[in-house]
Amino acid sequence: MSLWGKRNDMVVHEQEPFNAEPPPAALTGGPTTSLTSLDAFYSRNHGPVPDLDPAAWRLDVDGTVARPLSLSLEELRTRFEETEVVATLQCAGNRRSGLTGVRPVPGETPWGPGAISTARFRGVRLADVLARAAPAPGTAHIAFTGADLAPGARPPQPYGGSVPLAKALGPEVLLAWAMNGAPLPRVHGAPLRAVVPGWIGARSVKWLRRITARTTPSDSYFQTTAYRLLPADADPARSGPGDGIPLGPSPLNCAVLSPADGSRPPVGPAQVTGYALAGEHRTVARVDVSADGGRTWRPADVDEPAGPWTWQHWRTVLDLPRGEVEIVARAWDSAGTTTPESPATLWNPRGYANTSWPRVRLRCGPG
Repeated sequence: MSLWGKRNDMVVHEQEPFNAEPPPAALTGGPTTSLTSLDAFYSRNHGPVPDLDPAAWRLDVDGTVARPLSLSLEELRTRFEETEVVATLQCAGNRRSGLTGVRPVPGETPWGPGAISTARFRGVRLADVLARAAPAPGTAHIAFTGADLAPGARPPQPYGGSVPLAKALGPEVLLAWAMNGAPLPRVHGAPLRAVVPGWIGARSVKWLRRITARTTPSDSYFQTTAYRLLPADADPARSGPGDGIPLGPSPLNCAVLSPADGSRPPVGPAQVTGYALAGEHRTVARVDVSADGGRTWRPADVDEPAGPWTWQHWRTVLDLPRGEVEIVARAWDSAGTTTPESPATLWNPRGYANTSWPRVRLRCGPG
């Protein structure tokens, strides 16, 4: 095992803060294997991983509430009903490397297709905790604050963000202390993290220490400035609070996991596998795969989702010819939305939301 109990073959983009994704093959799965093992689950951090004492830790719930709360981990476990949710978390920068192939994206982690993972989280519903605190009329947003200090924020500050009250009250949104049947690992937010299924991973705040009811969205740098989709001609260094489009619900996305990009498989039939993730309240309806760069297509077999908040794996067999081969894939969701062909139409200066057709280039046969 490498740092933080991760696989030795993790692609580590940064040691500090620790940012790493698994090799694509580690994410392959099927109807009974949709979960990602803890040693392969991607890690996205903005500062050093905190080391919190669970016995001394407390969660404060404040803001526009009638009854502010201060809860220990034991009080959360005993005063509220425990529940589980299977959820796919995806970094807003997943597949950023496809955009850097169009134009550079300076200062941002060059994620491949592995900044996405699925786990079974256990904890209590955020809605139940909020009901105890009793948000006042006019409350419209719920903000999370972590214990991790992000030195790259302007100014340096603890990591934070918010979701609308309507989302926070959904039964799927958890305050989680366990992951895949094991205690939440320190690198993934122990002793407690938020899990906001269907939204970008940036809203599932780790090392949670404060929940604040607000009439307006969080004023955290990561809500007002960082996780926002800027126009292609914008300068991120000059952008300020409120610029761009705030990122929230995850968009439809798709990736090829095998064969690996740059590999040399033999000529002939080859199984091609990948994942697709639909937007909130939607499922993946179809995935098509091509071995000739998109001139002709073959439908893939798409697994049923393991739950309403999870990815769906897909697979098909393609007949690979000799020489250079480009495999591409495209997905549709249950609303008829499809993924765009070119990353050039999606390029933005922070490299978010690359939902374009994934492309895997191979050289088949000897040579």
